[in-house]
Amino acid sequence: KSAGPLLRSGKQPRRRPVMAIDEFLKRVYPGTAEEFCGLAAKAMLTGEKLFVVTANPEILMHACREQDLRDLLLSESAAVVPDGISVVKAMRLCGLPAQERVTGVDLAERLLQKAGEAQKSVFLLGAREEVVSALAGKLRARYPGMTVEYCNGYVEDKDAAFERIRQAEPDLVLVALGAPAQERLIARHLEEFGKGVFIGVGGSFDVLSGSKRRAPAVFVRTNTEWLYRILREPSRLGRFYRNNVKFLGEVKKAAKAARQG
Repeated sequence: KSAGPLLRSGKQPRRRPVMAIDEFLKRVYPGTAEEFCGLAAKAMLTGEKLFVVTANPEILMHACREQDLRDLLLSESAAVVPDGISVVKAMRLCGLPAQERVTGVDLAERLLQKAGEAQKSVFLLGAREEVVSALAGKLRARYPGMTVEYCNGYVEDKDAAFERIRQAEPDLVLVALGAPAQERLIARHLEEFGKGVFIGVGGSFDVLSGSKRRAPAVFVRTNTEWLYRILREPSRLGRFYRNNVKFLGEVKKAAKAARQG
């Protein structure tokens, strides 16, 4: 399936939301993480093409304002999963079915394990050179039959990096450039591929490589990893307000409209 028109790159102007948030929430996968992982693993193992968008409040708020991301999230070419508990709760507030979050780091870890066991090929794009090379080395040591190629996220021409990926024809492509840049990059090149599972995974390489610890289990279990990140990096607070708090406001408006509906 086509990804539709090529997505624009570059910084987008800030505008007020022009589309109700529930229109995007309707596209979000409502099942369990285990179920979705099974679907994604099947696509990878059978040579299908699948583009996974791990949706958090930030990318959903961008999509409300920006036409290219709106088209992407509403397109049949993208499978959208709830990357955070706030998205799951938003779905429920709007009367939509939702079981649990499907985080990018958990999905990536499970699919890497499946790819390793099946001796599939993987391409890693993103993060600093020392981080992505450490992850590649870790995967090669753990799964000798797996083919692993990589490129750090600081190369100037990331579209050229995708040409390397196209030539490699990997079964799994993980892009760690942060949202929504990683989703835009994947969408621009998706039509060039006949197979492969493509996922934007944000900062997951840091955790998967062992360069950075994931939040302690209590934060993971209580779905408060966002709080742990803010406590560790207070500079995130402004970004949290710009996206999560405003997202909550849009969800409340959509839920009210649904009740009056």
